[in-house]
Amino acid sequence: MSTQPAAIATASARGLKIPRHMGVIMDGNGRWAKARGLRRSDGHRAGVEAVRRTVQLATEYGIECLTLFSFSAENWRRPADEVKFIFTLLRRFIASDLDRLHRENVRIRIIGVRDTLEDGLKTIIEEVEDRTRNNTGLDLIIAFNYGGKVEIANAARAIARKVAQGELDPEAVDENLVAHYLDTEGLPDPDLILRTSGEMRLSNFLLWQSAYAELVFVDENWPDFDEAVFVKALRSYSERDRRFGGINT
Repeated sequence: MSTQPAAIATASARGLKIPRHMGVIMDGNGRWAKARGLRRSDGHRAGVEAVRRTVQLATEYGIECLTLFSFSAENWRRPADEVKFIFTLLRRFIASDLDRLHRENVRIRIIGVRDTLEDGLKTIIEEVEDRTRNNTGLDLIIAFNYGGKVEIANAARAIARKVAQGELDPEAVDENLVAHYLDTEGLPDPDLILRTSGEMRLSNFLLWQSAYAELVFVDENWPDFDEAVFVKALRSYSERDRRFGGINT
């Protein structure tokens, strides 16, 4: 008798391909709230529930890595009260969900710039990563205070420093070396990048890593993301002909 989770078996029966690594640009909390006459904070709360659903779906469908774009480097331009509320939600999510995620063998990794964060947030990030470091289930990567251009620039700076110090031959710099200096070092590149709310752009998310990712855009706002939308995205991904610059014979 098969021991596959029911969702994986169902996906296989539907002819769905499961991406090894899926990245999600979670967009539309504010629009979801506005359409309902609610506050933007209500949209962010609903967005947290969508995060919980998506982590569960990724586990059930056998996705190995899930990267969620939770707070970009550009989001600091939002009103201070909204930024503060988002940080409060992050703390509450960790406090309420960390034990469960740890029990479910989820390994959590936070990527993005940490130096400019307040000490309390840096401590929380370190504790979360340390506690789940040895878990072997879903890799849950949270892109927080993250920007793809900054990530690439930081990698280039680190490599240039090694070259200047005579520790690295410039001729040794190739794609694999650059990838080693990125925040996602050791993780597979995303196969699928999904964005909600109908917007069709990457918004500085995993720019290097997404070179050959399939891009799927759905109209639903992030708080409405559920299994039906998830399967719709997988169906679109499964219909793609991935050639990675070559041709299929």
